[in-house]
Amino acid sequence: MFMNIIKNLISFMVFLGIIALILTTVLHADTPVTQESSIEQVFTQKFKKAPPGEFETVEINGREYRQSKGEIGQYGGELRNSTIGEGPKTFNPWNAKDATSSQMSEMMFDGLVGTDAYTGQVIPLMAKSIDIDKTGTIYTVKLRKGLKWSDGRPITSEDVTFTWNTIIAQGYGNTSARDNSLVNGKMPHVKAIDELTVKFITPKPFAPFLRQLSQNIAPKHILKPVTQKGKEAFSAFWGVTTEPKEFVTSGMFRLARYIPAQRVEFTRNPDYYMVDKKGQKLPYLDKYIFYIVGDINNQVLKFESGQLDVLSISGSNVSRFKELEERSDYKVYNLGPNTGTMFLMFNLNTRKNDEGEYYVDPVKQQWFNDKNFRKAASLVIDRKNAVLNILRGVGAPLYTAESLSSIFLNEKLKDGEPKNLEKAKELLRKSGFSLDENGMLFDKYRNPVEFNLSTNAGNTERESVGVMIKEDLEKLGMKVNFKPIEFNVLIGKLTDSLDWEACIMGLTGSPLEPHSGRNVWSSTGALHMFNQRKGKDLLTKADLRDWERELDEIYEKGATVLDFEQRKQYYDRYQEIVWEYNPLIYIYSNLRIIAVRNKFKNVAPTPLGGALHNPEEIYVAD
Repeated sequence: MFMNIIKNLISFMVFLGIIALILTTVLHADTPVTQESSIEQVFTQKFKKAPPGEFETVEINGREYRQSKGEIGQYGGELRNSTIGEGPKTFNPWNAKDATSSQMSEMMFDGLVGTDAYTGQVIPLMAKSIDIDKTGTIYTVKLRKGLKWSDGRPITSEDVTFTWNTIIAQGYGNTSARDNSLVNGKMPHVKAIDELTVKFITPKPFAPFLRQLSQNIAPKHILKPVTQKGKEAFSAFWGVTTEPKEFVTSGMFRLARYIPAQRVEFTRNPDYYMVDKKGQKLPYLDKYIFYIVGDINNQVLKFESGQLDVLSISGSNVSRFKELEERSDYKVYNLGPNTGTMFLMFNLNTRKNDEGEYYVDPVKQQWFNDKNFRKAASLVIDRKNAVLNILRGVGAPLYTAESLSSIFLNEKLKDGEPKNLEKAKELLRKSGFSLDENGMLFDKYRNPVEFNLSTNAGNTERESVGVMIKEDLEKLGMKVNFKPIEFNVLIGKLTDSLDWEACIMGLTGSPLEPHSGRNVWSSTGALHMFNQRKGKDLLTKADLRDWERELDEIYEKGATVLDFEQRKQYYDRYQEIVWEYNPLIYIYSNLRIIAVRNKFKNVAPTPLGGALHNPEEIYVAD
């Protein structure tokens, strides 16, 4: 009886996930910034949800504020969220290379534009307006009058040009912003027209560029002297030991306190550029706190004890939280398929470090770089079993580089290929691998196949996936040493020391814009983890594989096509390449199930924005 209830509940939750993406008709669009192409139309058709009115610009005492859509709330209270792991590595948004650091930084800094959580369209934030000329190459941005940094200095066009021409273009900190903004290897030309007007000129029409304007704007008067000291000084600036009073920010919250391994506390910015319908300055919340929890189990316990107000519910806990919802003080929201991806990858790096040593054991290099080896690994992974037992059915197998919610998903590949142990063994035999009498796999030189597999400790879901993959790969005779490690240590191995063999990892993604993945798929990208290049290795492409070269070409050409259907052909092809060569082996996509305390109002979850996409409007009811 109980099992039938669970099965029915799971079926209902999956049904809700589908409905979340196709429900309702767009009744009203905000004032979007669009180019003359079908891309924005496809976005709107995919993510159909009516926004609650429009954002408007209102002028108060000579300053232009962005007026909220939500109902009028009241000041006070705090929202307690959480993050898994050891906490942020930096508070410098232009140097953030991990999700936690990026999340903390985004609380304090804004960009020129954002994405409407209801329609997917680009809407102005710090910008008052953006005009795109008929050629599709000239973007004229008007800033709001009266924008201020937290130290009282005005935010001007000089801050915008400094951000783009120095920090981004010259590759300070995390180079992903630069990688994703290049058009045929060139950065856009950026110049100030007057104090509040900036002109961006791209070498040719560039479909993703409008969304690239969401990059956080930096205070020139603070960061210019830092950049003049060099990139190392910049990367160290605004680290986790910096006193909160030293930050000069533009966002809705300011850093109040950071207690390592415990919590990050933010307080409201009383001079933020957004107001409610009565002209009262937002945000309403006095505090926004992130508790640093060691693992998912601890996160659940803190929510159940009332220490947290928000919880992302893993598949194994969905049925219990849904069953208790009616007699509890929270509401469970189903936001549909996750926009991120989870995957297994092998280190394909064949180069040497500065000491002349290989990053990866040359014997293992040959295994990992064998196309049949990686395909065999993909074929033996039981994705359906993972969805059933790890997610408790609240998700679906994933076979492609685009998430199941992406409008660029290659429909021909979404159902993949089922587990096939015999085919996997045959592929290994073709590459000279063989089993001994004890079932141990050896390569053609009689080296036993043994390697280390890692993921981030504390994420119990990924740890469960690791145990499953270890068992699946051992059916092929491979000896897999699975050991989760601390998240920041893992990131260091993947992007810095390059000292790793196999890893289970996840990346966030955009269901609207595949170009956001350029830093993963471009051979020079900051997250080209399966064959990470750095230093002098970035200057040559002689050691690239043919399919890596084709991915480079796809990401160059695909971004310069404005018509959606023509553009999709490029991104269908990139998914075909990833499917054939398996540099990343995708596992599953779960449904995003979020619980939020009922005391919070103006909570308006969407598949695009998540549960708390509008923290400036959220307030605590009496």
